[in-house]
Amino acid sequence: MPKRTRLTTLRPLAAVATAALTATLLTPAVAGAAPRESRPVYSYTHAIREAVWVDTGLDEDRDGRTDRVAVDIVRPREPAQRGRKVPVIMDASPYYSCCGRGNESQKKTYDADGRVVQMPLFYDNYFVPRGYAVVGVDLAGTNRSDGCVDVGGRSDILSAKAVVDWLNGRATAYTTRTGTTRAKAGWTNGRTGMIGKSYDGTVANGVAATGVKGLRTIVPIGAISSWYDYYFQHGAPLYDSGPDWLSDAIESPAAREQCGPVQRKLVDGAPRTGDWTPLWTERDYVKDAARVKASVFVVHGMQDLNVRAKHFGQWWDALARHGVERKIWLSQTGHVDPFDFRRAAWVRTLHRWFDHELLGYDNGIDREPMADVERRPDQWVTSSVWPPRGTAPTVLRPGRGAGNGVGTLGLTPGRGTAAFTDDRRLSETDWAARIDTPTPDKAGFTTRPLTRDLRLAGSSKVTVTATPTTATAHLSAVLVDLGPATIRDYADDAEGITTLTDRTCWGASTPGDSACFKETRAKTTGVDYTIVSRGWADLGTHASGRKGAPLTPGRAYTITLDLAATDHVVPKGHRLALIVAGTDRGLIEPPADTPTLTLDLARTSARVPFTGGPAAFARATAGAPTATPPAAELDGVRQPRTAHRIPEGGR
Repeated sequence: MPKRTRLTTLRPLAAVATAALTATLLTPAVAGAAPRESRPVYSYTHAIREAVWVDTGLDEDRDGRTDRVAVDIVRPREPAQRGRKVPVIMDASPYYSCCGRGNESQKKTYDADGRVVQMPLFYDNYFVPRGYAVVGVDLAGTNRSDGCVDVGGRSDILSAKAVVDWLNGRATAYTTRTGTTRAKAGWTNGRTGMIGKSYDGTVANGVAATGVKGLRTIVPIGAISSWYDYYFQHGAPLYDSGPDWLSDAIESPAAREQCGPVQRKLVDGAPRTGDWTPLWTERDYVKDAARVKASVFVVHGMQDLNVRAKHFGQWWDALARHGVERKIWLSQTGHVDPFDFRRAAWVRTLHRWFDHELLGYDNGIDREPMADVERRPDQWVTSSVWPPRGTAPTVLRPGRGAGNGVGTLGLTPGRGTAAFTDDRRLSETDWAARIDTPTPDKAGFTTRPLTRDLRLAGSSKVTVTATPTTATAHLSAVLVDLGPATIRDYADDAEGITTLTDRTCWGASTPGDSACFKETRAKTTGVDYTIVSRGWADLGTHASGRKGAPLTPGRAYTITLDLAATDHVVPKGHRLALIVAGTDRGLIEPPADTPTLTLDLARTSARVPFTGGPAAFARATAGAPTATPPAAELDGVRQPRTAHRIPEGGR
């Protein structure tokens, strides 16, 4: 099996020993050997399917009684008959009835008695026969749950946390939504792993950030780490609406009628100014990374323009600072589940991860490389740690070139100025396509062709000193690999995959819940350049990233933009470019005015994390010949489509 991960810390030996003992009792093992893999020894056909409603202790819908969230459970029958307790894989989602889950948009279905028939995705089909319970939680305000959707806030997170508490004997559940008969979770040992893509993974992040006891691991896929950064970046709005629109889109009809006050809080607490408010503090999980006790297996598309890659970068860095066990997969896709871009390896790796974290099996996954990175479509490399050892920030300086908007990029501080005028009709693809042509809409700076490969891994920052001509201005900063490549077509509607008609099966099936899913393959395209990383800001937030103010035309302002985390190799013969411009169409909203901005090149720079640091950059650019600009525009992916307004569950 390919190597996958190395964890940053090891659990105490006593805890591992206890987990191993539990696992031994749960799953039959070969005589004389400790188990290393759970096997499908239990009947999926005869699995217990039941529903309970967990009391959250909240009354968000203000109906005079505490809210209960619906919890659908599929668990193996045989361990319960033998008095053995099983661990839990839990997916808490708002999408089980409104939008569906996975590439095929599956929804929960029920029998006449209200028991779940189809549990979306493959988790129950695959893991229940292997001795796990799979739990699907309807977040408050959705499907069969009470309460209100508050988009990553107290209601969302505490409604899911309450289920973990119930699984560990600390909360109350009932057999019906309004009844008084209590339900006990005596069938589980309480060891819980949360998993989910997009909103579901975001909830997993939020629950982990509470430090709840019993949550042993989370697997957030394309997940949000701070809701402010889903809607704004440094004051610049990424969408034309706020969390109230999302709440209204996914709430159940009953919740929509009752949750007007919560909707009003979402409107009032998320002003379109982009100012940071207490609403965003409540929904910032990064600040609470020190509370995380669960291990974290992050999966993210480096070209995800829905839940943008800044989310995994800042979450990963915060977890690292606090010594949290972690592992990471980074793909070339957009907002796509690993089941749909690397299926066999994903199921195998996830199986081993849960066996290690929830059953306590010593299967070696904790001694394998930490990171898997998709270097080219379907071609993966590993790193023992991530970012790789020896990665260090390198300060790159832009310099004037032969014409306005066409400059140099290197280690030597630049002089002079470069100016551009915001053109809200254009995007990063327009700027990159004309990188070697003077245009009025961007300031571009390029290295010479590299004499050796150059790897950047982690999060970059771009500091800009700019003088605007208007009272409002937005900035974009983009790193670009200039050179031919074949990449996943992340700008396509399917964000880098093609769905086929053939199906493959992952686990056991019943007539109402098939384990067979449509296969996919990489959708690729040939390009002359690749956008590597992006960041945006409202220049009005120069004094504080949390509050904007009108600008004084003619005055210089300095601001630092955070670029998304990535892992990319600029090959020998390619060039690296930095582009600074205004509105990035489709990815941020434009300002009220149409400013011209003049950059002070001596006070503008990019801090880029290169493996090997400044010395690696110096070697890669030493002796390089001057580039001959291409005769025509460069080809890339299509212009980014209008930004999502929902951390969607599809793909």
